[in-house]
Amino acid sequence: MFDPKQLDELTDRLVGLLPKGVVEMQKDVEKNVRAMLQSTFAKMDLVTREEFDVQSAVLARTREKLEKLEKQVAELESKYSQQ
Repeated sequence: MFDPKQLDELTDRLVGLLPKGVVEMQKDVEKNVRAMLQSTFAKMDLVTREEFDVQSAVLARTREKLEKLEKQVAELESKYSQQ
């Protein structure tokens, strides 16, 4: 789903924005922020970059096949409309 390293980096950035008086509660805040982010990202139904790239390749091949079939149909229609 979401790269744990990226989640840690995002958590660190958000925690870094907290006021200095909150530093004592930092671990608790980090845990809560991480849980909130994981929950939010889970609801977003995200895919990995690898999954996205695979599906993009499949779509490209499908488009190529569709264009080829459309061309064949146009040629057949042209051929049979002349008869």
